[in-house]
Amino acid sequence: MNFMTTLKDAWRRNDSLLCVGLDPEPGRLPAGLSGEEGIFAFCRDIVDATAGLACAFKPQIAHFAAQRAEGALERLIAHIHAKHPGVPVVLDAKRGDIGSTAKHYAAEAFERYDADAVTLNPYLGRDSIEPFLEHKDKGVILLCRTSNPGGADFQALDCGGQPLYIRVAETIAREWNGNGNCALVTGATWPEELGRVRAVVGDMPLLVPGIGAQGGDVAAVMEHGKTADGTGLMISSSRAIIYASPGPDFADAAHRAADEMRKLVNSFRH
Repeated sequence: MNFMTTLKDAWRRNDSLLCVGLDPEPGRLPAGLSGEEGIFAFCRDIVDATAGLACAFKPQIAHFAAQRAEGALERLIAHIHAKHPGVPVVLDAKRGDIGSTAKHYAAEAFERYDADAVTLNPYLGRDSIEPFLEHKDKGVILLCRTSNPGGADFQALDCGGQPLYIRVAETIAREWNGNGNCALVTGATWPEELGRVRAVVGDMPLLVPGIGAQGGDVAAVMEHGKTADGTGLMISSSRAIIYASPGPDFADAAHRAADEMRKLVNSFRH
């Protein structure tokens, strides 16, 4: 499966720019769901309830690994591929290392977990990303202007007359994207800066966290981030969807929350 092709197909088929984040938190699963099996069942039911409304799923690896539930993550991605093959999986891992370690991280993302794309930290330079870029059918999604308040500590530093995050965007778009499989992480909490990134990278897809619990504004994100055809974005929402209800109706509530978010985003698309 080619990530970029599948993503574009999902934008069109599901009429959606919504990326559903899968972040199972200890203590927040509904009663009766616990341990690795409970984590899998919770995430599986969320996936099945929202697959027709999403352009991608984004499981966060730390939420599984910290609970010794990597097996649940493997099973979950296999389930998505088997039951919902038209919705790509972005493994949110934010890896970044060099040499053989980077190769092992690439094998972890693309061979062990069989993810369609992975988030990465570009701080160590191109050689740290090369093992991922070599997987031409996989998505390589690099941190650029993140949604957290501390992101500006380094990302906004002056770098030859422009902020570092713009230099990152330019370098990735012009030099690293030879296989056409790169995307960038740009936070919803900085919509004008998101627009500056869009102006630099053209139609490159942008993964946009920060909607919902972090307070990002959908209208501003769409104004500054969408492409001319009303796509180009994976607008990520996690907690507002997967924890829409703490009860046994959690999957139905997630469906409703995802549908509301999809409709809200679409109201600003065209």
